[in-house]
Amino acid sequence: MRQEDLMSAAEDTADQFLRVTKQYLPHVARLCLISTFLEDGIRMWFQWSEQRDYIEATWSCGFFLATGFVLLNLIGQIGGCVLVLSRNCVQYACFGLFGIIALQTVAYSILWDLKFFMRNLALGGGLLLLLAESRSEGKSMFAGVPSMGQSSPKQYMQLGGRVLLVLMFMTLLHFDSSFFSILQNMVGTALIVLVAVGFKTKLAALTLVLWLLAINIYFNAFWTVPAYKPMHDYLKYDFFQTLSVIGGLLLLVALGPGGVSMDEKKKEW
Repeated sequence: MRQEDLMSAAEDTADQFLRVTKQYLPHVARLCLISTFLEDGIRMWFQWSEQRDYIEATWSCGFFLATGFVLLNLIGQIGGCVLVLSRNCVQYACFGLFGIIALQTVAYSILWDLKFFMRNLALGGGLLLLLAESRSEGKSMFAGVPSMGQSSPKQYMQLGGRVLLVLMFMTLLHFDSSFFSILQNMVGTALIVLVAVGFKTKLAALTLVLWLLAINIYFNAFWTVPAYKPMHDYLKYDFFQTLSVIGGLLLLVALGPGGVSMDEKKKEW
């Protein structure tokens, strides 16, 4: 009974947090979600020559194609961020950012690095949730596609977003025999399963936000590394990508798990 009381108290605290923050939580979530695209777009501007030379040398594609790649990334990411934050043409912005993720996955050989590939998929999950949020009640991008219900495309976008988001946490699991690592793996695995199946979703997602925020600030403190060192850029990239996944989780908290979830099915029971 005590365990049930603790769970109930935790859910009440989460509900109170949502009531207090419901006006601005979606705005904070969107800002966090697009932060990695914004940072990368700005980096393309300030490291124009380095990025162009890297692509030209890696793919032997010539000066003009390499320049086009950098320009596409710069305009696509900054333009997409502006559209998302201004809430104009958000669906098109999401598709554009999906394209940027796919392009960079190939161009920077992320496809063969499992850790970074899973994090890119998690970032895509956040964009799916943003796409679900932006989808209006009366309009559908899936017009003419058979569905089980009017809102089923949105529900399945939320499901896909949840499942992809938890891939970020699978990259944080540590397979060693220390007590702390075992405890962290057990708790982390339980939370990501809850988010994936949509059970106690808001509480589990908020807990993951706090956990990921603490890990991000502690391990990816790029501001403590001199800017001329390569580790500075690596940690900065990792920091903002993790912040984007935090944004996706906050969006999940604001939106809820959707119709394809255990939380929603409980209402029918």
